[in-house]
This record gives sequence, structure tokens and C-alpha cells, in this order.
Amino acid sequence: MSKPSTPAGTPDELRRRLGVPDAVTVGLGAMIGAGIFAALGPAARAAGSGLLLGLALAGAVAYCNATSSARLAARYPASGGTYVYGRERLGDFWGYLAGWSFVVGKTASCAAMALTVGSYAWPDHAHAVAVAAVVALTAVNYAGVQKSALLTRAIVAAVLAVLAAVVVAALTSGTADAARLDIGADATFGGVLQAAGLLFFAFAGYARIATLGEEVADPGRTIPRAVPIALGITLVVYAAVAVAVLAVLGPAGLADAEAPLSDASRAAGAGRLEPVVRAGAAVAALGALLALILGVSRTTLAMARDRHLPHALAAVHPRFQVPHRAELAVAAVVAAVAATADVRGAIGFSSFGVLAYYAVANASAWTLTPDEGRPPRAVPALGLAGCLALALALPLSSVVPGAAVLAAGAAAYALRRKTAARHDRDAP
Repeated sequence: MSKPSTPAGTPDELRRRLGVPDAVTVGLGAMIGAGIFAALGPAARAAGSGLLLGLALAGAVAYCNATSSARLAARYPASGGTYVYGRERLGDFWGYLAGWSFVVGKTASCAAMALTVGSYAWPDHAHAVAVAAVVALTAVNYAGVQKSALLTRAIVAAVLAVLAAVVVAALTSGTADAARLDIGADATFGGVLQAAGLLFFAFAGYARIATLGEEVADPGRTIPRAVPIALGITLVVYAAVAVAVLAVLGPAGLADAEAPLSDASRAAGAGRLEPVVRAGAAVAALGALLALILGVSRTTLAMARDRHLPHALAAVHPRFQVPHRAELAVAAVVAAVAATADVRGAIGFSSFGVLAYYAVANASAWTLTPDEGRPPRAVPALGLAGCLALALALPLSSVVPGAAVLAAGAAAYALRRKTAARHDRDAP
């Protein structure tokens, strides 16, 4: 049964202040981030010359997820995203599982982005820089979501300028060869699926628009417009970068590249761009981390309201109108992981959790009626199938721990329900 939304004027209500431009910017800041600087190499190692097919597949699954999420967010404009949609459409357990997948997976993603900042800005002290980045961006978020949107807009503009410079330098160089874009015998179905799963890590930022639903003005109009705009811009940017880098390095060269965009700039004879690309990668990771902390803290807020997480985390700051306790708790966990973890494992783990999250979103969208704004049936069906296929195609080192964490979350839910039922029976 649907639970009532938070009444207007209550202490834990967030204020609706974000319009279409700010919502699009938040989504772009989450998607056009460090993923494009880091994910192309691992994806090329998986897919070989089929990299562009993997990118297209990741984009198609992302489109289905984005469409399902946008329709649901317009109907349920509350903080929490698929945690709310799953609860309202499928039942309490599925909403909880979606929220658990998101919080755990995206906390790992936050740590990966923080470590990316450190590895580009000061490689010898990457962990220390990562922790400092988490502290600094949490302070920005604490001051209010509008300030976060303004900072994100500046970051997105800088990163887009860097990516445009790399694309132009690569495609106008004498080393670019369109023949390197051909799909050869090295491209396998399994490799393309795995590449799509890895590249999906960089596409998932449109969920940030949905998880901020309670802070979006006129959500029924704003969210369905902002999500496809942000995803469409990201698809165009990623395709242009992938084509440019492949044309210069080729599949084998890209697979061996530790820093694909820097290597492509050097191979294209634009070595002076390398420091700019390095700075752009650090700035991009900061933008993604900023948006990620926003999204995870809002889902934590929604789950705490329903007591799936400690209820103390549901508080909203009376002055800044942000879920300050949730933000501080998320920041503490991310800082601890960033101080000790390996970025490579965090990316695969995050992808598994996020794909599970969107599987619930597509299943929820399937239950919408035409009067509720249901998308064409094929959209949630293909989205659900795509999420499951990409999740299972990830390396076993990501699938096994990801499945174990989901099982642990389900067990915790069952234990909590059993304890609550026993308490109700024993109550006088």
C-alpha cells in the first residue's frame, strides 16, 4: 500500500528550487565526469574493435532506464528515486532493495571518483587528496543544493571544453585513420556485453535528477524534460570522444592506454594538451563526486524516513534545507573507503549495484497505466532485460561481491521485519 508523502511544512521537507537548466546540469555533472577519462581503456580491452557497439548498447539501456525513471519521477517527485518507485509500485521489499543497491553501489562510486581526483591531481598522495575532496564537496552540499548546481555548471563547462579540444586535435591530426573504427573478428558478443556494462558506469548520472525529485520545481514537467536532454547531450559527447580516440590509437592502442585521452593527445601531436587533459580529468571527477554525494544522501534520507536506515538520518537542516546528517554520514563512509580502497574494484562493484537499481526501476515502470504516463511497454521490458544482462556480463570479481551484498541487504530486511513482527505480538 502506498505510504503518504511527507506533508508540506514539516521539518524534514525539502524545498523545490531546481528548474530544467539546473536539473540538466546536475545530470550532466554526474554523467560527463571521470568515466569518460577512465572507462574507455577497460571497455576496449573487453570489446576490442567492438567498443563502439558496446557504447551504443550501454546508451540504449541507459535510454530505457532514463525513460522509465523520468515517467516514475514525474508521478512520484520525492527524494529517493527508485527506492520510492519500487516501494509504491512493487512493494516495500523491492523499494528497499533498490535503495540498498543504490546507496551501497554509489558509495563505492563516490570513493572511485574521489580516488580519480587524487590520482590525477597528486598521484603520490592520491588517498589524502581523495579524502580532502570528499570533505570539501560535502561542505559545498551542506551549504545548499543551489550552490551545488552553480558549481556543477562551471565544472561541466570546463570538462566539455577539454573534451572538445581533444576531439578536434585528434580528428584533425594526420594520425587519425577511419579504418581503425572497423569492427573486426576480435569483437565477441560477450566482450561487447562486458564493455557495455563497464561503460554504463559513466552513464548512470541521470538518476541524480530523479533522486532530487523533492527539490525540483514543477516535477511533472521538469523531470521528463531534463532527463532525456542530459542523456542526449552525454551520448553525443561520449560518441565523439570514443570515435576520436579510436581513430588515433586504434582498438589495441586504446586497450593498452592507462590514460586514453592523454595518450590520444600525444599521438595526435598535441602534447601540450596533456596537462589540460589531466586537469580536466580531476575537475570531471570532482563534478561527478559532487552529484554523487547529492544523490546518495537523498536516498539515505528517504530510507531513513521509512526506518530502513537509522531515523536520525532523516533530519533536514532548518537553515540550509539539506539532509545534513545523511550527507555527513555518507561523507564519513566515503572518506574511509577512499582512504583505503582500490579504484578499479570500486567501479565494477558500483556498476553491479546500479544495474540492479535500474532493474527495479524498469519493473516499476512496467506497472504504470496509460493514465499514469506509462512509456511504451517495450521500453521497460528492454531496460529490465538489458540491466540483468549487463550486470551478469561484468567480471566475476564484480558479480560475486555485488550479489553477496544484495543478499546481505535482503537478509537484514527480513530480520528487521521478523523482529518488528515479534515486537507487535509481544506488545500488550
